[in-house]
Amino acid sequence: MISTETVGALPAIRITAPDGAQALVALYGAHLLSWKTPDGRERLFMSERSPLDGSAAIRGGVPVIFPQFSTRGDGQRHGVARLSTWRLGSTGNEGNQVSAQFLLTQDDVPAKLAQGWPHRFALSLRFMLDGDTLHMDYQVNNTSDASWDFACALHTYFAVGAYTKTSLHGLAAGTLDFAEALDDIHPATASLELRTMDARLRLRQQGFTEWVVWNPGAQGAAAIADMADHEHSAFLCIEPARVDKQPLAAGAAWHGTHSITVA
Repeated sequence: MISTETVGALPAIRITAPDGAQALVALYGAHLLSWKTPDGRERLFMSERSPLDGSAAIRGGVPVIFPQFSTRGDGQRHGVARLSTWRLGSTGNEGNQVSAQFLLTQDDVPAKLAQGWPHRFALSLRFMLDGDTLHMDYQVNNTSDASWDFACALHTYFAVGAYTKTSLHGLAAGTLDFAEALDDIHPATASLELRTMDARLRLRQQGFTEWVVWNPGAQGAAAIADMADHEHSAFLCIEPARVDKQPLAAGAAWHGTHSITVA
């Protein structure tokens, strides 16, 4: 079932599966605000201080990064996609699976942001619920008549309960345990396992080139205006990404997927 509602001041789409799994997506940024598995448990972190009025990027959930990762370029930090209002595309419902697609083109980007990204493009992001799995299907199309470079990511904030009692398995560098702030970039592997105090999540990706693992730590959280000081201990960001801009030919498309399954 697909329904509409308002979160803060933002129009949003709620996706509800027959088994009770739910996802809530703000049109602003095609930003996944919430994902609950059929047991009703929230799997994503959202900052209690995040603006929900379109005045700034949303803190938490799954920000959509395009066409620049962080400050790796001379454009808008993390790009224009998370600061633009997307449109609802097609929806689907088959058995217990339910999905919704979100669309963005250059014409949807606010004028003040479009000045820094003058290229024609079309983005598609589909969220699908399937039992204990969330699928994200991300496509970038170059609709211009010239090649341009882009980076992208799905900047997922996982609710982990206790950051220091969390571990990540499956990286080429081996197992990561967490205590301090970190901002690491690792070569992409096909899958990871995130272990928290009371859950295991399997993360899979295709099409991306890196995994980015981030937490600001106590000192970093205190310096972030839209994050409460204590919140660093409740989340871990693990994102499939292409952190460096790579060319996309005129008329070509790039496709990436990310799925999260509660084991």
